[in-house]
Formats: sequence, C-alpha cells, structure tokens
Amino acid sequence: MRDHTKLRAAVSVPSNPPVADARESQAEYLRFLEIAFGSARELHYQFGLASRLGYTNELDVPECDSKMVDTEKVLSTLIRSMRD
Repeated sequence: MRDHTKLRAAVSVPSNPPVADARESQAEYLRFLEIAFGSARELHYQFGLASRLGYTNELDVPECDSKMVDTEKVLSTLIRSMRD
C-alpha cells in the first residue's frame, strides 16, 4: 500500500496538466495544475521522509531534491500567471 501511495503522487504530477489541456475551460486547466502542484508537494514530502529514514541513496538526494523544487517552482509560477 505504501508503494502505491508514493507512485500515485509521482504519477499525478506530470499526468494532470495534459489531461486538463484537452479540456476547454481555463478554470478547469488551472484546477488540474493545482492538483499537480499538490501532488508535487506531497511527493517532495514523502521523498524527504524516506531520506530521513534512510531509504534513499544519500548521493541522489541533492539532485532529486533540486528537481522537485524546480518542478514546484514551475507549477507555482504557471498557476500564479493564470490567476492574474
């Protein structure tokens, strides 16, 4: 069950915007971006927890953390630009 939860968050981040892109409503697209952002934050938390518990390769942590932060920044910027 735990593996399923981690996988769900990881898959949700890139999956939500393309699904919404096929829809017509900008408000709906924004909602899917917000879901993707929430999933990215969830994944980042779970990765940090796994790292603190010793389940990750310590050499991979900085690169993975950096990529998650970058993903969150991109989604956040896109969401803010659509709200303005």
